[in-house]
This record gives sequence, C-alpha cells and structure tokens, in this order.
Amino acid sequence: MHLANFLNKVINKDGFILIDASNKEYIIGSPKKEKPIKLKILDKKLHYKFLFHPDLYFGEAYMDGNVLIENGSLSDFLDLALMNFGRNELNIFSYLINKIRGSYRYLTNFNLIKKSKMNVSHHYDISDDLYNLFLDPKRQYSCAYFKNKNDSLEIAQNNKIQHLIKKLNIKSNQKILDIGCGWGSLAIDIARSANCEVTGITLSENQLNYCNKKAKELNLENQLSFKLMDYRELNEKFDRIVSVGMFEHVGRKFYKKFFTQINNLLKDNGVCITHTIGSVNPPRDPHPWITKYIFP
Repeated sequence: MHLANFLNKVINKDGFILIDASNKEYIIGSPKKEKPIKLKILDKKLHYKFLFHPDLYFGEAYMDGNVLIENGSLSDFLDLALMNFGRNELNIFSYLINKIRGSYRYLTNFNLIKKSKMNVSHHYDISDDLYNLFLDPKRQYSCAYFKNKNDSLEIAQNNKIQHLIKKLNIKSNQKILDIGCGWGSLAIDIARSANCEVTGITLSENQLNYCNKKAKELNLENQLSFKLMDYRELNEKFDRIVSVGMFEHVGRKFYKKFFTQINNLLKDNGVCITHTIGSVNPPRDPHPWITKYIFP
C-alpha cells in the first residue's frame, strides 16, 4: 500500500497501526505502547487523498466520520504526527499544493470592508453554545497571561485585561476605542476601572448583540457603546486605542492602512496598544483546513 510505505518514511518516533478501507492492518513506525493508536480509514479514496494533500483531507475525513481513531484521541494522534514532522511539508505534492494555494490567496486576498465582514460572520455568527464550550466566562479569546503556573484560564485572561488597562494609563473623561472588541469584556472592564467613555467595534452581529446586552445588564450604557463597523469607517478622535487579537487578520497588504488609520484616530498625545499573535518561526502558507473552515 502506497500510503503505508509513505507513512513509514516520515514516522520515525513511536508509531501507530493503520487499518485501510479493506480492513488490512499495517504497522507504521515502531509503536511503543502495548495498545498503540489505531487509525482506521473507511473510504478507499482516502488512500490516495492522504498522499496528495493530507493537510486538508485528513481534517475533512475526520469531520465526515471517514477516519476513526482507536486507543487514543484525535489530540493523541496529532501529537504523534507533530512529534515526527512538525511544521514541515509531508511531501512534494502537499508542498506544491500549499504553495499554489498560498500564492493564490496572497494575490487575491484584498481584505476589503465587505469581505472582512463576511469572514468575521463566518467565524463568529454561529451558535453561542459552541463558544461557551471552550471560552472562559468573559469570553476572552486570545493570549491569556499566565503569571503563575497554577493560574486558571479565568485568572490568566483577567491578568491580561488588567495588564492592558495598566499599560493604557487611562485618565478621567478620556475617550477609549477597542478595535475588534469581541464579546466586550475588555471594554467593560476599562469602563469599570475609570471614568471614561469606551467605544467597542466589531463586525459580528452576534457579538454586537451580546455586548449591548451585557452593557445594559451592568448599567454601563452611559459609558459604553458598541458599534457594528469596520475600523476603516471611523472618523473620530480617541485618547486611547486598544486592539487584541485582531491585527492577525488584517493581512499584509493592509498593515500600512491599519496603522495610518490608527494615526488618524489618535489624538496628538494619544496611546495605542496593538496586541497580536506572532511566531518565532518563519512565515509559511496558511493551513488549508483552517483557512477553509475556521479563518477564511
């Protein structure tokens, strides 16, 4: 089987049992556990799809139930895969497909206002129950700040909020803007911490409704306002601007536009904190499954 032969070339640490769609078993690598992970393929087409473009097809097969994992979880299997080939391309086919897709995405990715709203809606305007499953009660999304190893997620996310508020050095009666305000918890805590006027903007209708509801519940409507709009549509001046976990989605073509607009929106002695996610690794083409299903 071509797939088994290929996998035995790339799996050098530990291993698993591959069961193909004809129910034939193959030992991949050198499994260390008494009961190694079993990867069971239920669709014969995947024998070749996994060879050509596993980055996309493995995720889709798992979603569709055409791949079953026994003696372990999906996380266990992904840990095994990452331990063996990490961020590297699996083969020349996958490399070329990802390179072509990445180049096409770069050439066609004009993150204009209408497109930005569509992308945000795809990600956020879905069931609130989903986000309740994995976010903390304040629905903070990214970059929790763990001061101590025993900090819970809730504590770490609150650490982040307080750290940002301290850095902003807000004065009484100042105007604050939160770009990409999410579910509003940062804007809410800023309003609670100082006698100031806070505006949060989002492109998600679900988030907007949630934020307005929270502001009303907490009797902060006189200090807090939330708007459904793009940062490029604003035409006001602010003393402080903060943005957490939004800049990653601006796109390289729009970096200059973003910071030019920040400059336009800030008062002469204003302060902006842009909090974003980076990587110590060199840039790479976007992961096809994440691009298609999570972050268009």
